[in-house]
Amino acid sequence: MAAIGRFNTLPIVKRADFGVYLDGGDEGEILLPNRYLPKDHIHAIGDQLKVFLYLDSEDRPIATTETPKAQVGEFASLKVVDNTSVGLFLDWGLSKDVLLPHSETLRPLKVGDYCLVYLYLDDHTRRITATTHLDRHLDLTPPPYQPGESVDLLVAARTDLGFKAIVNGQHWGLIHNNDVFRFLRQGMREKGYIKEVRDDGKISLSLQPLGDSGRDTLQNLILKKLDEAGGVLPFSDRTPPELIAREFGVSKGNFKKAIGALFRREAIVIYQDRIKLP
Repeated sequence: MAAIGRFNTLPIVKRADFGVYLDGGDEGEILLPNRYLPKDHIHAIGDQLKVFLYLDSEDRPIATTETPKAQVGEFASLKVVDNTSVGLFLDWGLSKDVLLPHSETLRPLKVGDYCLVYLYLDDHTRRITATTHLDRHLDLTPPPYQPGESVDLLVAARTDLGFKAIVNGQHWGLIHNNDVFRFLRQGMREKGYIKEVRDDGKISLSLQPLGDSGRDTLQNLILKKLDEAGGVLPFSDRTPPELIAREFGVSKGNFKKAIGALFRREAIVIYQDRIKLP
C-alpha cells in the first residue's frame, strides 16, 4: 500500500498529456505531473519510479520527485514562511508548504524563525502536519545503545547543562558543556557517540570517538594533515581551543594528548608555535 508522507516506489499504469499515473494500491491511481518526471529517458507503462506522496489542495494523493527535508515520522528544523489564522506554514523543500497548527506550537513564532518539528499524518484530514511537541514522539522505547557506539544526532536546543540532541530519531540525549568544543545550533545534524546510558535512561553524548579508537583516529588525522601541508602545521600546545576545534573537530585536551603520543613515538616534533614531521 502506498504511504502518504513517505517515499514510495510505484509502477506507471497510465500516461496522460499532463503526466503519468502510478499504481497507488488502495490509494488508487496517483498523478505524477510532467514537471516532476525524470528527463533521462522515456517512461513506459510498468516502469517503477521513486516518488514522495502528499495531498494536493483538494486532498487528493499526488506524487513528486522533489525531496522534502523530512518525511512523516521524522524530525527537522524548518523555517516559518507564513502565519495565518489556521497556523504557521513551514518550508520543507516542496512547492506546497507544511502546516504547523497553532495548537502544536510551544512558543510564539514569527515568519523567518526556525523551529524543530516532528511530521505526522493528521488523523482526520490525513494531511502531513508538523508539531513542536517533540516529547510525545521520543523516548518511547528503552535506549539500546552501548558506550562508544556511533549515532546520528539532530541538535535541538541549548540548555544550562549543554545541548539537547535527538539520537537516531528516537531518543533524547545531552552533549554536556565540557564536551562542546565547536559551534553548535538548533537543526545541525552531527555524527556523535554514546558516552553513557544511565540507569534512568538518560543518554550522555560525545562529538568525538571514545577510547583507543578516537585517539588513533585523531593521530592519523594529524599525520595526514601534516603530510598534506608539507610537513609543518601552525598548531601546538598553545593554540587557542577554537582554532583546534575548527581544524581537527576535537577538544584542545584531546589534541594535546594526541600530539604528545605522536611525539613519544617520534612521529612528530613539537615547537612552541608549530608541529612538524621529523
